[in-house]
Amino acid sequence: MIARRTLLASALTLPFSARADEQWDAVVDPVTGTLGAALAQAERAGRPFRILLRPGIFTEKLTVRAPGITLQGSPGTVLQYGTAAGTAKPGGGSWGTGGSGTLTIAAPNVTLRGLTIRNSFDYIGARRDGAGNGAQAVALAVRREADHMIVDRCVLLGYQDSFYLQARSLITDTRIVGGVDFIFGGAAAWFERCEIVTRYVPNADGFGYVAAPSTPAAQEFGLVFSRCRLRREAGVPDGSTWLGRPWRAGGDMALTGQAAFLQCWMDAHIRREGWTWMGYKGPDGEQRRLTPPEARLCEFGNAGPGAGPAGTDRRLLTAEAAKRFTRANVIGF
Repeated sequence: MIARRTLLASALTLPFSARADEQWDAVVDPVTGTLGAALAQAERAGRPFRILLRPGIFTEKLTVRAPGITLQGSPGTVLQYGTAAGTAKPGGGSWGTGGSGTLTIAAPNVTLRGLTIRNSFDYIGARRDGAGNGAQAVALAVRREADHMIVDRCVLLGYQDSFYLQARSLITDTRIVGGVDFIFGGAAAWFERCEIVTRYVPNADGFGYVAAPSTPAAQEFGLVFSRCRLRREAGVPDGSTWLGRPWRAGGDMALTGQAAFLQCWMDAHIRREGWTWMGYKGPDGEQRRLTPPEARLCEFGNAGPGAGPAGTDRRLLTAEAAKRFTRANVIGF
């Protein structure tokens, strides 16, 4: 018993950093190492792998390819890179939206906690210089292979297309910052207690769209926001930002777009109309519009100066219909 007490006392007196190191498969300091090397180590390990990132800036463009990885940041941990859709790609061509991500998740059961992930592409400069075409610049991309994705207490920073979701995801207590379609994709995703911030862009006519769901018609749920707060940076005027627009990616007629804002608080930058249309090219090659009445865009129990009153295309759920929108129903975990 005495020996056991002595061992316990010794463990409790270890420095925090030493005890924390024992909990992790890899600990990376940006001064002495790279996250890329730690991810390669995780792939070789072939098992669940936990990585702790020390404070500092990691300037790396990375893809997580091994399942069961946890990336834990420290206060002040930033992962950044500056690639946009139109940025030239090594070997020719450009990255495209899907390839522009600072961090791309391409494996299941990955967890991100306490990280700031930033696409540092100069969006403002590109607009100023007339080089805005191909300015979609993703901070975090969750591919179709990345089922059961968890993002907790992170910060995601971009301007256009900040967060791309294509697999079931849970996002909690996370700050997501952007302007044009900055939360988008065909995933079923549950956002809880997140802060969603519209960015200020000098000389902009409007200040974008929060959500751009490309949900398959056969999929009941898409991008669902529960008890989130929709805020704005200084300079973003009242009535300047749409809740979202339905994205028919590639003109795929099977995509109708589903998004819901449930018991969220909305600042006055959200337009009274709420939702708007998005253009696409139909099977006949003609340019068309997917409108809010054709899509599945809805709200329930929201508050704040941007929450209403409901416009023609601002569909309010009944209390009974809103009961279907639970975390378990939307993502199943």
